[in-house]
Parts: sequence; C-alpha cells; structure tokens
Amino acid sequence: MPKIDIAAVPERRGTGYPPQFNALSAERIRQRLGDAGGLMDFGVNLTRLPPGNWSSQRHWHSHEDECVYVLEGELTLIEDDGETVLRAGDCAAFPKGTGNGHHMINRSKAMAVYLEIGSRQPADVTTCSDIDMMSTNADGRFVHKDGTAYSEP
Repeated sequence: MPKIDIAAVPERRGTGYPPQFNALSAERIRQRLGDAGGLMDFGVNLTRLPPGNWSSQRHWHSHEDECVYVLEGELTLIEDDGETVLRAGDCAAFPKGTGNGHHMINRSKAMAVYLEIGSRQPADVTTCSDIDMMSTNADGRFVHKDGTAYSEP
C-alpha cells in the first residue's frame, strides 16, 4: 500500500557529522519518508527542529536540487544573501550547483516541523560553506575539503 505509516518510520536524531560539527544539530529529528515509501529518484524527510537547533551546517549541493516546506513553527533561513524568516506555509528552493550555502536555525521558542525534498544524484558533493567539511553521495563520509578523513576522537 502506498500510504506510509509515519509513526512506524524510524526517527534519526542529530547528524552523521564529525562530533565537533554535530552539537548545533544534535536534537534535530528526521524521518526518511522517501526511504519508507521505497522512492529511488528523490528523497523526502519529515524533520522536527527544536528551539536553538540548526537544520545542518550551512551547505550547498553540486548535483542535487533541494526544497523545504515549513509545516509548523518558524525558522530563520540563512544563506549567502542574508536571513529570511520562514513560517508555516512558506517554501524555499535551492538549485544545484549555485554555491549558495544555506541552512535554517530555529530561533523561536517552539518546535518547527518541515519537509525536506531533494534529488538523489550519485555524483553529488555537499560542500559546507563555513567549515572545512564536505561529503559525497558515493560514500556518505564527511571529510575535509581536501578529501582527507577526520581523525577519530
């Protein structure tokens, strides 16, 4: 059946970032609805972001388009051109390859809930704008921008 039982979709807390970059997103909760539905060409995540948390490190994608749609609450979108408040019903889109790093911060006092939609391109490289980190869809590992691995703690 195509209907997804959202309550049965596993919740993933935090990120896969090296520990020194995870703290600001440590309480982010993401459910991979696209995976639960067997989607192959694009992903859909239902994400809950508590007050004070970041959606991710500021980043951009080489080969993937990305879109967010806010369902509940308020988020501050931060990108190269500045800050924009997003509220329930607002949407933001990030075309691939622009180099415009983006992320969202929940500066409100309430939980924010949003959908993340993105393509799944094997050649994609995610580059972080403000820190020395990147990853590829080919292996999913987070590495320095020169390709060297982060040392284990």
